[in-house]
Amino acid sequence: IDIYSLHVDCRVTSRFAHTIITSRIVNRANESQEATFEVELPKTAFITNFSMSIDGKVYPGIIKEKAAAQKEYDTAVSRGQSAGLVKIKDRKLEQFHVSVSIAAASKVTFELTYEELLKRQLGKFELLIKVRPKQLVKHFQIDVHIFEPQGIRFLETDSTFMTNELTEALTKVQNETKAHILFKPTVDQQKINPELDETLLNGDFVVRYDVKREATAGDIQIVNGYFVHYFAPSEMPVFPKNVIFVIDRSGSMAGRKIEQTRDALLKILQDLRPEDHFSFITFSSRVAEWKSSLLPATEGNVASAAAFVQTLSASGGTDISGALLRAVAVLDHAESLPERSVSMVILLTDGQPTSGETNVEVIQEKVQKAINGKYALFCLGFGFDVSYKFLEKMALSNGGLARRIYEKADAALQLQDFYQEVATPILTKIEMQYPENAIEGLTKSNFTLFFEGSEIVVSGKISNGLDLLPVEIKAQSHTSDLTLKEEANVKEKEQIFQDQRYIFGNFIERLWAYLTIQQLLEKAISAPEEDQKALEAKALELSLQYSFVTPLTSMVVTKPEDQQQGELANKPTEAG
Repeated sequence: IDIYSLHVDCRVTSRFAHTIITSRIVNRANESQEATFEVELPKTAFITNFSMSIDGKVYPGIIKEKAAAQKEYDTAVSRGQSAGLVKIKDRKLEQFHVSVSIAAASKVTFELTYEELLKRQLGKFELLIKVRPKQLVKHFQIDVHIFEPQGIRFLETDSTFMTNELTEALTKVQNETKAHILFKPTVDQQKINPELDETLLNGDFVVRYDVKREATAGDIQIVNGYFVHYFAPSEMPVFPKNVIFVIDRSGSMAGRKIEQTRDALLKILQDLRPEDHFSFITFSSRVAEWKSSLLPATEGNVASAAAFVQTLSASGGTDISGALLRAVAVLDHAESLPERSVSMVILLTDGQPTSGETNVEVIQEKVQKAINGKYALFCLGFGFDVSYKFLEKMALSNGGLARRIYEKADAALQLQDFYQEVATPILTKIEMQYPENAIEGLTKSNFTLFFEGSEIVVSGKISNGLDLLPVEIKAQSHTSDLTLKEEANVKEKEQIFQDQRYIFGNFIERLWAYLTIQQLLEKAISAPEEDQKALEAKALELSLQYSFVTPLTSMVVTKPEDQQQGELANKPTEAG
């Protein structure tokens, strides 16, 4: 079985990335063999299309409602045989895997398309392409085209497998608003050494970039009546933060996990700013406070906290509820905190609640009632014994977010990276306002917190006949209340994309659908049951209309009649 061509073609237009991976395989044996297509794609992406063509006949993937697809194929296939084709691989990637039997001397072409909105983190966008052909490929090529009307501020490529020879196969052409990156190594350049037919290409190929930002009220782009508004202010004063770290030291944290937690906390302590206030609460079967109140992050207090962190050891049960309620009480009773500051609780746990209150619904209710919108709660789940669903619902209900920390060598780094993302709040209570009667299907437009280095994205459909789209942004910074205004000329904005040949047509409409689906699904997590159904129904309708494989849809892969039918590609979620 020979992969004679592998092409990754990625087009990023204004942060929206459309990637097509095409693999051409020939069976050089004189009997039929299995040909396999295996791709690792970002978890944040939605698959939109897949097809196989065998000797010229095309077998398409068909996207249907998940329940319907499952039912249809359970009848056709004895249970258990129809395994899912997509599974979570690691913290950033999921894997799509399909194989088909092809006759001697036959050829098969696999083609997979996926789309995602690149998310700005710590001041840059990252496009991750996983490269793992497992054999030398005669025609191997990665093409990345980027078009950013705001202008490209910087662009870099990075790879885990580059050698000096391979660097020669990489070219980068760039002007003010466009870039093309081409990676096209010959068979000789792909080899680990000249004698062996083993490939060097195994790992990550990453493109990172950021855009130029002029306007204070962000940047508006319009195509075919749909708009997207990007807002990412910088160089603003940072809010002092009041942060309580709530750390699980139950028995299951013993060993490597508690060591990695200690390492991460020591680094995080170094990153606290002098105007920040902080404290620690640790818990197992019982809850312990490091200090009875929040302390300013002076050099002395940070040193004494570091000494305390060094002593953390693990044993006992898990009283998540008691620990969180204690943290909220400490914030409630805190005195002499800075006038304008941001308060947050960061929970790190690796298990289910086993001590104190153990009913997750009751815990969620109590915590939400106690926090009452005053503080943000971030939940980090260490490993796979946590109830991620519980942590995610609790975080999203309280203005924060959840993240799974994978039990790998870099766990301490994962914890630090997470902290970096929330370490510099620069705006709170952000309201993005648009003319009410002129916009349909507006995505989320009110945000509690904005962190330096991230970006707010709002999208919607403009009613016909609107010539000017006025926007107003209200927010609070550390020093003042802000009002920013901007007006976009609809016809002029539409023009920017008219002349661009290689853009995939209605990309802002697809971006709007992608963002809307993501937000409906996220909202459904913390919504009451009756609202959940409505939110999911709307997300399902959009997933089908725009052909996205989301947690509510499945792609049915069709194959030649003599082969196993009914394989489903589902979208795995972190909560399983």
